Amino acid sequence: MTTEVKVPALPESVSDGVVVAWHKQPGESIRRDEALVDIETDKVVLEVPAPVDGVLEKILIANGDTVIADQVIGLISPGQSADSVQASARTAAETQKPAGQGRAGKALGPAARKLVADHQIDPEQITGTGKNGHITKADVLAYIGSRKPALVAVREAPKPARQPAQPVQPTPGLPEIHEDRPQKRVPMSRLRARVAERLLQATQSTAMLTTFNEVNMQSIMSLREKHRETFEQHHGVRLGYMSFFVRSAAEALKRHPDINASIDGDDIVYHGFCDIGVAISTDRGLVVPVLRNAEYMSLAEIETDILEFVNRARDGKLTMEDITGGTFSITNGGVFGSMLSTPILNPPQSAILGMHKIQERAMVVEGEIVVQPIMYLALTYDHRIVDGKSAVTFLVTIKELLEDPAGMLLDL
Repeated sequence: MTTEVKVPALPESVSDGVVVAWHKQPGESIRRDEALVDIETDKVVLEVPAPVDGVLEKILIANGDTVIADQVIGLISPGQSADSVQASARTAAETQKPAGQGRAGKALGPAARKLVADHQIDPEQITGTGKNGHITKADVLAYIGSRKPALVAVREAPKPARQPAQPVQPTPGLPEIHEDRPQKRVPMSRLRARVAERLLQATQSTAMLTTFNEVNMQSIMSLREKHRETFEQHHGVRLGYMSFFVRSAAEALKRHPDINASIDGDDIVYHGFCDIGVAISTDRGLVVPVLRNAEYMSLAEIETDILEFVNRARDGKLTMEDITGGTFSITNGGVFGSMLSTPILNPPQSAILGMHKIQERAMVVEGEIVVQPIMYLALTYDHRIVDGKSAVTFLVTIKELLEDPAGMLLDL
């Protein structure tokens, strides 16, 4: 019996998604729970597993098409092998002409049909070596190989001079297009479009202001250098800088509750917990998974969770629960070499901390000029609920905690 492959229940506030990649093609075997298709929503990429063992019989929704929850997107024939499906297709070809046949009724397998379509080949020009003249993938590849010399000759032939009837006027605001100045137009991914929408919303609906400070990273760097190997051996994870910033931010949020607040209509909601989002850059765009109750987490727990988030984000396996909520965010442009920037709020949060590159600079310490590793910090905040004094003192608190980490780690 044929089993339907359906779109799973979509997260709340997400109405639809886009099919981005089928991992199997019609005629290929698949096992239950094996990844079958990826569906991209506004926030995450959902990996849809196969509901049963069998063979993918038909794809109903192509890549790039929009789907909704519970929509049927494919069919699986359980208990059949790929060979049996192809045999059934050959049997059907003898009685009727399917869409994959040539003009004279030549049958093509799924792989051969895809190659023919991709290379715009007339199946009548291909000699089939399969049973009853069936055109196989190998037949198509052999035909493509035999055409290459002719194609190369065509490409190398001199191009005739063009004599346009009238000059072409370029589109206002766009650069003039020439053959030696190619351009590529691709649709924006759902995740990228959502990020753009959220950033634009933040600039239009909040009163953003940024304050800056600098922190001497010498104490943190000395602590990491001294205990890095022991920490990694004991906890199985590297000791990075982000865990120190998460800990200091959580402590500062407890001391400055207005930074850990958000606006809900005409009310201000003060959160009694610190759910801190850490920005992660992926090929699909920026995601911000959330460390829940960060005020109770150790450095090792923070580093472990961040590493897991990074791996899952790059594999497209973050869930909605991973990236929703959050009362405060941290972004680190320093990993890309940024010296200074003004991060954009992640609504409805009231503030976001920006880290930057550590750079050695000449500093005056106790009346003497010494070289110290310095990082600029930026705090962007919503001036509707956070006053300038609160923002500045919050950033100073983080600076003091980082420059004297013993007090933070000993809960002093």
